[in-house]
Amino acid sequence: MVRPSAAKTKKAATSPQKKASKKAEKPATKKAAPAKTARLKKTKNGLQKIIFQIRFHTAFGQSLFITGNHPLLGNGDPEKAVPLQYFNDEYWYWVLELSAKDITDGEITYHYILRNADGIVNYDWGNDKTIHLSAITATELLIVDSWNYAGYFENTFYTEPFAEVLLRANHTAIQTKTPKNTTHLLKVKTPLLAKGQTLCVLGSCGSLGNWNQAQPVLMKREAGQHFYTVALDLSQVSFPVAYKYGVYDANTNTFLRFEDGNNRVLHDAGKPGRQTILNDGFAVLPNNTWKGAGMAIPVFSLRSKDSFGIGEFTDLRLLVDWAKKTGLKMIQLLPINDTTATHSWTDSYPYAAISAFALHPMYLNLAGIAGAADRKRLQQLEGERQRLNALPVVDYEAVNQLKWDFIKEVYAGSKDKVLQSKEYTSYFERNRHWLVPYAAFCYLRDQYGTVDFSQWPAFKQFKTADIEKLADQKSEAYDAIALHYFIQFQLHKQLQEATAYAHANGIIVKGDIAIGVYRHGADAWQNPELYHLDFQAGAPPDDFAVTGQNWGFPTYNWQRMREDGFAWWKQRFEQMSDYFDAFRIDHILGFFRIWSIPMHAVEGIMGHFVPAIPVHINEFNSQGIWFDLARYTQPFITEAVLWEVFGYDNELVKSMFLKQEGGGNYSLKPDFATQRKVEQHFATLDQDEQHAKIQQGLYTLISNVILFEEENSQGQQFHFRFGMEGTSSFRNLEWNTQQQLRSLYVNYFFRRQDDFWMKEALQKLPALKRVTNMLVCGEDLGLVPSCVPDVMRQLGLLSLEIQRMPKDPNKPFFHPNDAPYLSVVTPSTHDMSTIRGWWEEDRTRIQQFYNTEMGQAGTAPVYCEAWINKAIVLQHLYSPAMWSVFQLQDLLGMDEQIRRSNPHEERINIPANPKHYWQYRMHIGLEELLAADAYNEELKGYVVASGR
Repeated sequence: MVRPSAAKTKKAATSPQKKASKKAEKPATKKAAPAKTARLKKTKNGLQKIIFQIRFHTAFGQSLFITGNHPLLGNGDPEKAVPLQYFNDEYWYWVLELSAKDITDGEITYHYILRNADGIVNYDWGNDKTIHLSAITATELLIVDSWNYAGYFENTFYTEPFAEVLLRANHTAIQTKTPKNTTHLLKVKTPLLAKGQTLCVLGSCGSLGNWNQAQPVLMKREAGQHFYTVALDLSQVSFPVAYKYGVYDANTNTFLRFEDGNNRVLHDAGKPGRQTILNDGFAVLPNNTWKGAGMAIPVFSLRSKDSFGIGEFTDLRLLVDWAKKTGLKMIQLLPINDTTATHSWTDSYPYAAISAFALHPMYLNLAGIAGAADRKRLQQLEGERQRLNALPVVDYEAVNQLKWDFIKEVYAGSKDKVLQSKEYTSYFERNRHWLVPYAAFCYLRDQYGTVDFSQWPAFKQFKTADIEKLADQKSEAYDAIALHYFIQFQLHKQLQEATAYAHANGIIVKGDIAIGVYRHGADAWQNPELYHLDFQAGAPPDDFAVTGQNWGFPTYNWQRMREDGFAWWKQRFEQMSDYFDAFRIDHILGFFRIWSIPMHAVEGIMGHFVPAIPVHINEFNSQGIWFDLARYTQPFITEAVLWEVFGYDNELVKSMFLKQEGGGNYSLKPDFATQRKVEQHFATLDQDEQHAKIQQGLYTLISNVILFEEENSQGQQFHFRFGMEGTSSFRNLEWNTQQQLRSLYVNYFFRRQDDFWMKEALQKLPALKRVTNMLVCGEDLGLVPSCVPDVMRQLGLLSLEIQRMPKDPNKPFFHPNDAPYLSVVTPSTHDMSTIRGWWEEDRTRIQQFYNTEMGQAGTAPVYCEAWINKAIVLQHLYSPAMWSVFQLQDLLGMDEQIRRSNPHEERINIPANPKHYWQYRMHIGLEELLAADAYNEELKGYVVASGR
């Protein structure tokens, strides 16, 4: 590399992804902003003044503030943050005068806040801006900071999975000399140095080596710290000083390279009694070179020779062994929370948790909790265990019944010892905020025979005093309630042991946070004010679910959650961090807006986005549309529509469910006016083909509308029904009206909401991301607003990119090579068919994929041969994305000998079916997979060759 010239004093160039920060973290510094002078008070250690200075290019209407964990900095309360003073377009500053009582011994952590004119607040990212007041010997301290934009790639590498597992071994401890007199302290970060490497600095003066690469000034980073630092004495140096950071190999004592960009420049010569701390942000070094590969599987799908017919937390150890053997660095799981609502197979749906905190008892390994007295009973279950374990799928009801029976027996014999242990007591105190309500909820569910707490004869409403009394050790119910404490404690230990084993082997574990909570669960019972229980969350129609999805969960009351600083979410993330290094936010689009369905509806198509700016009646008038409230908001039912929907059954439908109106139109009788009423009626009849057809047809009639009226708007505001153009109601309008409605419809869904939804997300996601240091990934699939990618980039949230679900509507497929760096690429998810299953679904589409995306000529094979599966996996491995993650089924599909015979048995979920039985299991055991040396070596070779 050409040696930098001391004469070049331009600002250092930033990497392309840093330019979006409005020049927030440019590494150069200019002359310090002037500080107002004031009479200085004498302090014990001499420190009398701190000048905070930050380089940040603001726009009109923006203001900067500083906050920190010190009374003079507002004690960390953003509402009490101190305003900075504007100096020029590039600098803001604040002068803090100190007295003796202000000097504290502890570490002060501070950060900056940017407030926009529209009320949106942006936070300087990270918690590593710190000062020790008692350690400063100067009378005046100048801190020159750089804004840390949350979307910088480098920030990802300071999250828990990288700092504690993936990059932990890269730290290189070195010794540096500290001058007797320190005038300047340089601080800079870089996360991706290899083992044996450290940062150094060279510059245009003797104290900085005079650009001599044989004599760089070494910097050191203490274990657990983010910054590389070096203390300098520049008291005898002529300013300005040009300098630049570089990479140094401490093993060979060799200078390796300078950082990219132009020279940095230091203008502040300092003065007697002043010390300058220069926070230069990130060194300009490659920041997108680290890549990893992972695999995804539900815990219940694992199979080992010791399993009880279902995967258990203890099986994760074998999965870790296999991941390590094949070079994979991440294990991704589905939600593992307790879903026990009815004690039937319908509880197999992992996203309908009765508690956002409790773990599912079915994942408990029985041998792991059995004492000596329980061994005989465990041996008696061996025959049933082997029968269940030999099944090709999970028998949810049989497995859970067997486990519950045994757990209760173990509890009876060991509860006193376990519940009096120090380890249990510590666990209980840390988790009692959710554990006691959850355990009481489970007890009452079983006592009253229903999970619907509104039907309970007592305790319908959660009252802390009543539940504390019910759960008191003197209560008759205590033993039955404490059973759930016991189970959760044992689950906690087994899962923590499994994840600790993963970490010891260099593997991280990624969890899954469901977008909703179960309507009749412990969370809704304990904190009903946090949810809109009169609505249901879901998703609008798409190619996979033509009538939309209705998940049944209540929607969140975000306004109420904001009032207590998102306390429930903070507790949820804190508990997740006990087990996981990273997590996937299921349906992250719900933080921008949620598809909200009224309780009277069954199908998702009856919903609309909330919040959303409705269309006012005047907008229809301005488009020249004569507004007919009944015509647009009531089901459009005519003879032609009835024949189209019901065929020869239309006369039966008319006689039973409809009443005739004037002009050849019909309306639904009051007893069948909503989808929920129709559902209730047909639930009492035999389930046959004709009844199913008529029931679905009535749903179609009810949804045959153009607009939904905004609640309490007195007929003035409306939301468009999604897929309006596909309705017969729309098709029967005259052409000009159709055109005008179409224009309003497109604007409503694809333009007018964007800024509004962006502000909604920025009021939630930054605050939630700040409370955890786990790696956060978003499932941003479906109807994605144009504002979503920008917000995710701003916050450094990893997106999800799927080859067969392109986000660009003009492209039939997404190519993994086009993925952004901060993303996860995958060929399929648990909600989709596997690669092999997909290959057999749509012949025309597969042919197009074969020719265009795979670059193959001729006719595509009928079945997905192993080489095809392998080629698709390799496309994803060689993607520029940070992570390539694969369903286990897709990895096994590369090998003809190992993969399952029937690919259609590999699918985990069918989203269009709300009654789907989640029971997929691996067809081979983990022990057998570990022993497949040839396959494992081949897969590892691909992972290593791709740089992952």
